Amino acid sequence: MAAETVDGSALAGRALAAAGARHMFGVVGIPVTSLASRAAAAGVRFLAFRNEQSAGYAAAAYGFLTGSPGLLLTVSGPGCVHGLAGLSHATANAWPLLMVSGSCDQADAGRGDFQELDQIAATKPFAKLAVKATTIADIPRLVFQALAAAVSGRPGGCYLDIPSDVLHQTLPESEAADLIAAAAAADSAASNPSPPKQKPLDEGIEKAADLLRRAERPLVVIGKGAAYARAEEAIRKLVDTTGIPFLPTPMGKGVVPDSHPLSATAARSLAIGQCDVALVVGARLNWLLHFGEPPKWSKDVKFILVDVCEEEIELRKPHVGIVGDAKRVIELINREIKDDPFCLARSHPWVEAITKKAKDNVVRMEAQLAKDVLPFNFMTPLRIIRDAILAVGSPAPIVVSEGANTMDVGRAVLVQNEPRTRLDAGTWGTMGVGLGYCVAAAVAEPERLVVAVEGDSGFGFSAMEVETLVRYQLPVVVIVFNNNGVYGGDRRGPDEITGPFKDDPAPTSFVPAAGYHKMMEAFGGKGYLVETPDELKSALLESFHARKPAVINCIIDPYAGAESGRMQHKN
Repeated sequence: MAAETVDGSALAGRALAAAGARHMFGVVGIPVTSLASRAAAAGVRFLAFRNEQSAGYAAAAYGFLTGSPGLLLTVSGPGCVHGLAGLSHATANAWPLLMVSGSCDQADAGRGDFQELDQIAATKPFAKLAVKATTIADIPRLVFQALAAAVSGRPGGCYLDIPSDVLHQTLPESEAADLIAAAAAADSAASNPSPPKQKPLDEGIEKAADLLRRAERPLVVIGKGAAYARAEEAIRKLVDTTGIPFLPTPMGKGVVPDSHPLSATAARSLAIGQCDVALVVGARLNWLLHFGEPPKWSKDVKFILVDVCEEEIELRKPHVGIVGDAKRVIELINREIKDDPFCLARSHPWVEAITKKAKDNVVRMEAQLAKDVLPFNFMTPLRIIRDAILAVGSPAPIVVSEGANTMDVGRAVLVQNEPRTRLDAGTWGTMGVGLGYCVAAAVAEPERLVVAVEGDSGFGFSAMEVETLVRYQLPVVVIVFNNNGVYGGDRRGPDEITGPFKDDPAPTSFVPAAGYHKMMEAFGGKGYLVETPDELKSALLESFHARKPAVINCIIDPYAGAESGRMQHKN
């Protein structure tokens, strides 16, 4: 009897499973259909999407939520190109992802083969590592290598190319098992090397603790890197024991609860404008934090920057730079402070100033939120959604926020009291992430409800994935803020409505009052059309209880929004 053989697709699926992969997102076709099926048979659940971009955004968010690389599977050529969106998005946000693509037969490369593309060259600008399996025997080693690279140092996207001929090559079962075992052993050895020579942490920890202790107006800035690092307990302890106010970035919300009395979110301008020492944990001093420069920040502020990437420290040149895992570094700072403790009292002038400003701004915002404005502005439905989400309790729903006004206003209104419960456009301000994020959140955190608050423009990028939600019966409720277009439909002035195409719809306009809820109904999900507070409350109550795929089409006044791009902070 002939010895049992294993082909490249089966070997790749088994290697991914052996390396710890549990979920894969993608679109199948020549030459990777069998790889998806073989991976599923090996224990890697495959979530089939309608578009590679959405699948890529799902894989990126999965990496953030779980700390393990999200897997993205694409076909060759154009499928790989579509996958670049997720690959680059993951790298920009420092989230681990492994993109696996089939490619043309190596013997036909350079001859104009079906969907031929130099995929290594295409992916390299966006990947920490881009490698190709040239024979079937390469597959296990490269799978383990790429997955390890995705999470090492600053996390990011990696790419593995498996040509069609390699996927169809075979080898004996015994050799396949040996190759996987050898790859796993090599990975284990690489994961436990002799400690590398690096700058001792002690000096930086001591300096950081001393700087915070002597500061008159200290601030802790919490980035999504701190959420990724599972640093919530350490950071909460730091805030509680020192009394230092904290400011989260959008996806850093929830590391310390938004409801905490030392939250400076509602006093952001005062906090960053007047602090004299800022401990920045897991956040880059990029556009989201105004590059750490005046006039938003004081020219005399001293930054303590905690980052896993030494290059980031060198780029920003902080007063104190500490290279290391956010959780570990904050634990060490807590230990250093414990030896010589200090705590800002609630009556401390800085704490009083922050809490008073935050309270005043919250009171003003709540006065606006208390009004039932009809037709809906953004504030009224966001208040109703906020209250419905808070009523769920713990585990809190994961909120996906995408859009222009919808995301910007929602950031101020929606409350996160648990870590990793907010997903949004991220470092790149990427639109189109919404429904991919929803799928990732639903499979990564199955005990949580997923609630997407989407602008109608943002929703449109990935709207067809409502079919994916229904197919897998995921507990996702999508709320579409329908204001007839980008920012709110036609905002042109008279001088812009001229020329031979003046009768065309505005570049920002969509079909008025589009029936987005009917898309969900077409695939067997639940759709709601809401225009009043009672209708929205009823739809939220019913859909949250059902925990089934739903779209709530929330009609918004087209004139309620404004052009939105970079985050505008008025407090």
